[in-house]
Amino acid sequence: MQSDPHPVIHRAKLSPRFLPFVQPRNIKLLTPNSYRKRVIASIRPTRDILAPENKAEPGSYCRVGIRMIGRLSQGVDAQAAARAAMVDALDCFGHEGPIIVLCHFDADGLGSAAILVRALRQAGRIAEALVIGKTGSPWEAETRDRVMALEPAGLIVTDLGTRAESMLPDCPTLIIDHHVPTGEPRDAITISGNGLDPEPTSALLAWWAAGALGDQSALQWLAAIGLIGDMADGLGFPELTEAQARWGKTALRDATSLINAPRRTALADAGPALRLLLHADGPKQITKGNDADAQALHAAKAEVRAAMDEGKRIPPLVVGDVALISLNSPCQIHPLIAQQWRGRLKDKIVIAANRGYRPGWVHFAARSATGQDLIAFLARHRPAGADGRYGNGHAQATGGALPIAGWNEFIAGLGLPQAQVEA
Repeated sequence: MQSDPHPVIHRAKLSPRFLPFVQPRNIKLLTPNSYRKRVIASIRPTRDILAPENKAEPGSYCRVGIRMIGRLSQGVDAQAAARAAMVDALDCFGHEGPIIVLCHFDADGLGSAAILVRALRQAGRIAEALVIGKTGSPWEAETRDRVMALEPAGLIVTDLGTRAESMLPDCPTLIIDHHVPTGEPRDAITISGNGLDPEPTSALLAWWAAGALGDQSALQWLAAIGLIGDMADGLGFPELTEAQARWGKTALRDATSLINAPRRTALADAGPALRLLLHADGPKQITKGNDADAQALHAAKAEVRAAMDEGKRIPPLVVGDVALISLNSPCQIHPLIAQQWRGRLKDKIVIAANRGYRPGWVHFAARSATGQDLIAFLARHRPAGADGRYGNGHAQATGGALPIAGWNEFIAGLGLPQAQVEA
């Protein structure tokens, strides 16, 4: 089959309202910048330009030589490609009803949503942010109903992963993400940073894309929040260096810590963090503010700190290559505990499992300093009944959620039957 100019979309699968997605656009691209791809990946379905020893079938993904998807895979300036994708998405969005920005509830997701909503509103569009929280998924019926009730003119999904299946088949969609894709969307424009080196976070991708709406320099600090929140602050992004010079390195770091705090609490209400990001003119308005939302962030950080103090006292159970830390907390501390033990157990796959986060489930985070692909590791040990909440994210930072029966099967398969949980 002959490929389209934008291979994210296949014409045969489109209804007429999606046709603007695939119309060729004569957009002048800038000189390629310093963001280089680990592998030059073909944009044609019939061709792969991976090294011969790493050849992959079209549509597959290889951790050594990542096959990129979406608009940034086309070998051009990543920033210009992101802006062009935003232009195409806006061309397809309707003009009646709001543009809904659906996001993850961490600093990167909230930062990307704030950038997009603020930029769209400044450009005269109606835009609203919706947050996927503690137990939600953008692909479940409850989320679809929630979005459709708003009668959206278009949908932007940011920092929530990339899958083949549609979230809203009848709504024009833009996906902005940097996690390892589990599939290639066929009815959405995709801006995926996975495969770029260094890998931009969703907030930075959103800031690039928002440049299509005008000068967004005043929002650059929000991109920095996302970079720091996803621990990309040591990768040499010039956007972060510029933001630190303008708004202060300490202020940005402290603001990121506060923005991340509410989603880790038992209530997991990211509302105060999102409201501050939508209205603040810089990080110091978050760190030094005294309104109700700022106070809520400080209270959340204190709650998480107390939970962490308890969690850090729990010793790991080590069997073979796996170190397990068993937690029982309503707070989302398992990723933080796993990251801490990763630095101490450098030759192990560290799994922090939290049976108290959600009744009837075990949520877990996996980290390792060994260089192993943890997504591939989890795929090899995938228990029956695991759904889209299992084994997503990044090769070195992943995890998931399993019902108790699935968790017991999974952990027994790793040689740790003593860590099974009573239903």
